[in-house]
Formats: sequence, structure tokens, C-alpha cells
Amino acid sequence: MPDPHPAPGSQPTVPDPTYLNLLKADMAARAAAADPPGSAFTGAPVEATAEVRAAVDALAPQLLSLASDIYGYAELAFEEYRSAGRIAAQIEAADIDVERGAYGLDTALCARFGPSTGRTIGICAEYDALPDIGHACGHNVIAATGVGAFLAIARAYAGREDELPGQVVLLGTPAEEGHTGKEYMAQAGAFEDLDAAIMLHPAGYDAADVLWIGRRLLDVEFTGVAAHASAQPFMGRNALDAASLLYQGIGLLRQQMLPIDRVHAAIPEGGDRPSIITESARVSIYVRSAEPATLMDLSQRVEDIARGAALMTGCGVEVRWDKHPPSMPVRANQALTGRWSVRQQERGRAPLPRGVVSDSLAASTDFGNVSYLVPGIHPMLRIADAETALHTRGFAQAAASEAAETGVLDGTYGLAGVALDYLFDDALAEAVRQEFEDAGGVLRVSEMFG
Repeated sequence: MPDPHPAPGSQPTVPDPTYLNLLKADMAARAAAADPPGSAFTGAPVEATAEVRAAVDALAPQLLSLASDIYGYAELAFEEYRSAGRIAAQIEAADIDVERGAYGLDTALCARFGPSTGRTIGICAEYDALPDIGHACGHNVIAATGVGAFLAIARAYAGREDELPGQVVLLGTPAEEGHTGKEYMAQAGAFEDLDAAIMLHPAGYDAADVLWIGRRLLDVEFTGVAAHASAQPFMGRNALDAASLLYQGIGLLRQQMLPIDRVHAAIPEGGDRPSIITESARVSIYVRSAEPATLMDLSQRVEDIARGAALMTGCGVEVRWDKHPPSMPVRANQALTGRWSVRQQERGRAPLPRGVVSDSLAASTDFGNVSYLVPGIHPMLRIADAETALHTRGFAQAAASEAAETGVLDGTYGLAGVALDYLFDDALAEAVRQEFEDAGGVLRVSEMFG
């Protein structure tokens, strides 16, 4: 009989999947009992959506080629030159001007279609990849659907642009992975003339709304005093001790954190030789929470631990927040969410309402920052099995699958349909605006976090 508690070997133990299996079963039960969100609004005229549907069909080969090419480039944050160039060329081929290097970022893009006299809605397209595992977050699908929705509307209204009751803006937004490209663009004014903004994200399920939590980055550098670790350790001040105390303090903090809060850390610098009292050490930390105010509170508590660790060890400390700007939680606009659900049901999908996908699976996105500047949505589009997690090699494979190709076309129609709904339906637009104001209106990262 195998020993249930073998001695430690060279390989790690296998994590127990029981909790994930329970989540999967619970989500399946909730999904079976849930109806897709509905909408009390009529949206765009049937004729308008029929023309866009035909445009999506006509554009299908181009959009699938775009998704495939960007998948192959797999460029990292702020290095998406080929991806941005490929997108720009496809838009320019439709006789639409593209601003390259928009809003101060080399790989950002901006293109506009329609009259500027009505409402304006932005469609965001991401196209950066992850190190080593490429498009394991499916940004090639995000890019193709955002570009596709913009081009489908432009194709449907080619030669009669004045019949469109507002303007559609495509924003190519670089550097989402581990960065905050949209916030850099926001600080340069990218969202100032928009009335709403939309995008989607591929996943292992269709969901009209899920929880996306905010995120801040913290670097803590401890400075100690080097000394011989054997002959004169009492003459040293150990920076690695301070880093260890910070790491342990974060672990003890978890008992008092909110259920959805997350803090995770690494010690990328902690000394070189055990015979020397460590003179310098650095800890990198992600701090996440579901609301801007709770993110601020958790940030302060983590900073207090860092300063306390320095005090206990006699080390100096430098606390550096937000090498890249914080990511805010996503504040989804439910009036727009309802229209996304309606448009996806037309494609045979049944988007899940908020609360079906477990909040414990939440991650972060810089679209959250956008959603506090203008009303927005960030729904999930199924291109994989529910157990295929983002940022895995399995999801990277899914992003180039037949399911992803279907997702590109369904997502393109969904985004284009929501954009038309918002531009044509005055009652919907007013409900969107009122909901945004009732939720607190505009909140800028720079004003909250400095």
C-alpha cells in the first residue's frame, strides 16, 4: 500500500482540486437555474442590426486572419508594434484614417467613424501577450472583435455616414498584462470625449458580468548594514530579516482581510552570500480589492507592515507604490450589460448574470479605470471549457481554436450591436448615463491614489 505521507522528494505535491470541483459544480447548478439578463430597451432598429450582421459575415475572413496573425506575433506589453501596425493597416484598407502612436504611446491607436454631433461610444481592443505562454489571455480575440465591430459598423454605413446617429471610436489599447496602458491613455485624454466604452474578454464561459477587482503594485526596498555573519553579526542590520518579516506579516494579515481581498508577494532580491548579513533586499507586492475604497485601506495596511518590519530590524525602508498606475475594479453598467445579453442570445449564446461565476475567481484589468470615467461593460465570451483557466497553456491553445474563431464572429456582432443600441436608443442612453451617475460618477485614479 502506498505511503500516504511520503518523504519529501524532488517534485512538489499535487494541489487538491476538490475546491475547484465544488466551484464547478456550484457554477453549473447556478447556471442551469439562471436566465440571461434581459433589457427593457428596444435598442437599434432591426434594419440597422441586420446590416451589421451582414457586414460581420462579409468581414469574417479578414477578422479571423487578424486574430491568427496577432496570435502569432505574441508581443509583450508596450512592444506590440507588429500587432498595432497590422490593425492599423486593416482599418486603413477600409479608407478610414488611423492615428498611430495615439495618446503618447507608440503602440496605441485611434480611429473614428460617424458624425461627431451625436453620442460617442468607444470600443477598446487589446493585443499584448504574456511572456513564455503567448496569448494565454486571448487578447488576439479581443483585438479582432474590437476591430471587427468598428469595421462592421463602418461597412454597414459606408457612403451614408450621416445616417449613423453618433460616432464610433476604436481605441487600440496596449499593455494590459501587468501594466495599465488604458490609464496612461486616460491621463492623455483618450476617454474625455466618449460617452460610453465597451469591450469583451474571452473565457471558459459566457457571462454578461463578473467581478473584476482592483490592483496596485508595491515595491519595498530595505537597506541594512553588512557585517560578517559569523565573526560580527551584531554589527549588522539584516535587510533579509526585514523582507522576511514583511512577507510573514502579509501572511498574518490575511486572516483579517476581506474575503475577496488578495495580497501576493515575491522577494526578487534577498542577498547573495549566507556569510554576509544582507545589506539590501526588495519585496514586490500585488494588492487587490473589490472597491476603490477597500483597495486604498488594504494598501495602507500593507504599507504599515512594511514600515513595521523596518522598525523591528533597524533597517531603512523605501516604499514605492504604483510603478504602473493602479487598476480599478470594473464598474459594469447594467443597462449596457442587458443589451450585450440580448445581442449574444441572437447568436445562440446565453450569457450568465452576475453572481453565477464565483467571485473567488476574480482577476484584474485596466478596463476598470475606464469604467470609472465613462459607463462601460467588460463581458466574458466563451472560447474554451469552463475548467480552462486564463493565463495557462491550455487557454493559449484555446485562443487559436475553432471555438475562438466562432467567438470572434459572435463577439464582433455583440459589440457592434451594443454600440448601435447605444447610439440609436435615447432612452437606453439616458438610463446608462443615470446609472453611471447614481453609482458615483467619474472617479479618477490620479485623484484617489495620487
